[in-house]
Amino acid sequence: MNQRIMADVAVAALRTKIEMTPAAGVVLGSGLGAFADELRDAVTVPYGDIPHWPASTAIGHAGKLVAGYIGDAPVVVLSGRAHLYEGYTPQQATFATRVMHLLGAHSMVFTNAAGGINLGYSQGALVAISDHLNLQGSNPLTGHNDEGWGPRFPDMSEAYSLEYRAIARATAAAQGFHLPEGVYAALAGPNYETPAEIRYLRAIGADLVGMSTVPEVIVANHMKMKVLAISCVTNMAAGVLDQKIDHEEVLETGRQVRSRFTTLLKAVLPQLKG
Repeated sequence: MNQRIMADVAVAALRTKIEMTPAAGVVLGSGLGAFADELRDAVTVPYGDIPHWPASTAIGHAGKLVAGYIGDAPVVVLSGRAHLYEGYTPQQATFATRVMHLLGAHSMVFTNAAGGINLGYSQGALVAISDHLNLQGSNPLTGHNDEGWGPRFPDMSEAYSLEYRAIARATAAAQGFHLPEGVYAALAGPNYETPAEIRYLRAIGADLVGMSTVPEVIVANHMKMKVLAISCVTNMAAGVLDQKIDHEEVLETGRQVRSRFTTLLKAVLPQLKG
């Protein structure tokens, strides 16, 4: 079935449950799903109840869509995303971004758990993504282009909105902490990177590394949505510290920064204008 038709079917199903029109969509990464509990007047829809929606199988991803309000800002929040390493195609991994746009969202906030490559970061740091390196070996725009969604060759020179990043930095400063910026490298996963791969990524300009976000950002830009992306440095990348990487550590760090992360997002979201 055509992806546009599938997205329209998903939107029609969601419209039977959700009356509001979201101004922004939020995608929550590993260990960061608790933010969905902050919404006022929330309506929760399990992914299994949305036609054509890919199931979220990764540990730390709840697999539910929550629509509601942060202050007066109407938002739709995804607690869990689809990844390429789960066996999904790039089109399936970005299906949710397409649907949120069709629901009305003009802005997207993507969050993720990332490995810290930049030696200036510490475990638990929050970092605004300024640019990315797509090293996943695929692109969600490959194949037929739907001109109703966006151009064949979309510009990516400001994939991460300068305006939104300034808002996030100023908000963090007002809350008493520094929000640095960094370049995010996306690899396919699911294994964590080797020390040699991390040395290579550092050499080509990466500050962070993860297994998500970039396909979604490409699709959001294709549809001319403005993007903010924030990484939580849940672990230092391989070779930075003399210790192995464990996914439970990733989830635990997400839990530890939950309050700061939630407070930042709650203050930032009402400021994001299309």
